[in-house]
Amino acid sequence: MEKTVKPQRNNKVTRYNKWGYIFLIPFFVVFVIFQLIPLVSTIYNSFFENYRSGLQQIGPNFVGLGNYQKLLTGGDFFKYFGNTMIMWILGFVPQIVISLVLAYWFTDPSLRLKGQRFFKTVIYMPNLIMAAAFAMLFFTLFADTGPINSMLQQVGIWSKPYSFMSHVGSVRGMVAFMNCLMWFGNTTILLMAGMMGIDTSLFEAAEVDGATAHQIFWKVTLPLLRPILVYVMITSLIGGLQMFDVPQILTNGTGDPVRSSMTLIMWLNKHLYNYNYGMGGALSVILLVVTAVLSFAVFRFSASSEVDN
Repeated sequence: MEKTVKPQRNNKVTRYNKWGYIFLIPFFVVFVIFQLIPLVSTIYNSFFENYRSGLQQIGPNFVGLGNYQKLLTGGDFFKYFGNTMIMWILGFVPQIVISLVLAYWFTDPSLRLKGQRFFKTVIYMPNLIMAAAFAMLFFTLFADTGPINSMLQQVGIWSKPYSFMSHVGSVRGMVAFMNCLMWFGNTTILLMAGMMGIDTSLFEAAEVDGATAHQIFWKVTLPLLRPILVYVMITSLIGGLQMFDVPQILTNGTGDPVRSSMTLIMWLNKHLYNYNYGMGGALSVILLVVTAVLSFAVFRFSASSEVDN
């Protein structure tokens, strides 16, 4: 009776693959402890009335969707959502325009720009500075007795100090400008990587066909850069919805004037600061849903536009 020889290769592959699962264990442990458990806990707490009134702890009392109803019918949610989106748009539009121009200049071999390494380092440096430092710097520069007001008075633009922190447009403009300044360098690097990955033969073919530099940029570069642009827009949108540190420090957590710079995360921070875990949990869940819906809408819109083209 002949003995069958078992294949040894499959056993070796199985023994080798087990190391991949072993190295994945730390990731899953960290994910479960620091992401999955807090997420489940947040959703669970959103269905309870649980807050502190003075020294007395109220709850936890099950209220079902009561916290969600209170948030969505109170009016504050939509106001703060509008504030957040306005400041994000004011910062994102110039950011993407400046980044596209810089990325095009740095990757265009015909321009032969000198000192590219120096300029790339300089434009990325603001991304390395903490947002708190930026906010404190702008708070000092644009104070009523700050250097900006002093220079404008000395050149005769106005006779008395302009209170930047008391006007809606100036506060929102400063928040948007700081976000643009901090992130346009990172966006430029991403767009440069996308442009450098485009096959140069496509540009050569377009030039042979008589296309101008303007036509090449709009008809060749931008369509091929669409995946990177979608990624930049979605990540920027998520970061905009999570906007907190700059307006928090610039307005000392008040969102003034008249709460026009109060963002959703600042509002969430106030609920958590007051130990209102029920409302804080409900607001966190709503933010998660809003972020997912807007990101999906951006992705679907870009996909449909690509199909149409």
